[in-house]
Amino acid sequence: MNLEQVYLQMITEKINSSPAPVQRNFNALKDYLKTKNNILFLTTSNRWEGHKDDKPKSTLLAYHLRNELADKNIKLIEVPLLTIHCCEGNVSSRFGNHCGEKKAELKDKDKNPSGNHRCWASINNKDDELWKISKPLLESDCVVFFASIRWGQANSIYQKLIERLTWLENRHTTLKEENLLKNIDAGFVGIGHNWNDQTVVDTQKEVFKFFGFKVPEELSFCWQYTTNSHDETKEHYKEDPKVFEKVFDFKLFPKDK
Repeated sequence: MNLEQVYLQMITEKINSSPAPVQRNFNALKDYLKTKNNILFLTTSNRWEGHKDDKPKSTLLAYHLRNELADKNIKLIEVPLLTIHCCEGNVSSRFGNHCGEKKAELKDKDKNPSGNHRCWASINNKDDELWKISKPLLESDCVVFFASIRWGQANSIYQKLIERLTWLENRHTTLKEENLLKNIDAGFVGIGHNWNDQTVVDTQKEVFKFFGFKVPEELSFCWQYTTNSHDETKEHYKEDPKVFEKVFDFKLFPKDK
């Protein structure tokens, strides 16, 4: 056995030793969701739209979980399919912090029936669809974000979404108004290949606390193919979804032989 084979075997052993704790975390997530009523799943990873039969693992996991809990009221939104403009940074403009002010209220009863959606980017971009997330979010008692981990961080679509929701946090921290999220549980499921997944999960849990969500431990966990951050072999990127299927016990692409 040459050095390359030894190296690959060592990585594989690390991979094969990981399913049990991840399965426990996944089961804990399912059990917790069984206690909730109005649940929102937000998936944030993406693929090129031309690949019709390819969806991210984190997105497919969300669909699988929704199917496992078919008796629960779960709304699933694929965030990459929406038009969501970037945050305008109104928290730290030269005019001071005016994020989430009352005059930033979206004046549309269908999009903003509660009157609580206050985001300047929704007003300044007529095609913005953040309301399709804020509306069910404010009606839910539990939200779970599903994200891919890219370059040691949550993917850019997730980050854009979180930044665009800053007005929810700013209302009670800076504007000293009601915390609209105080009765909503939040969790984060991160799926990556080889680097920093647990750190990302821990960071996002802290973000949710800043926002004012309740953050039960059962709602957040991560899975990554290997703990070796230098594993960039084509063989293992191809093997990654197969191991994922074994860990979570469902077929990602049932039509594939």
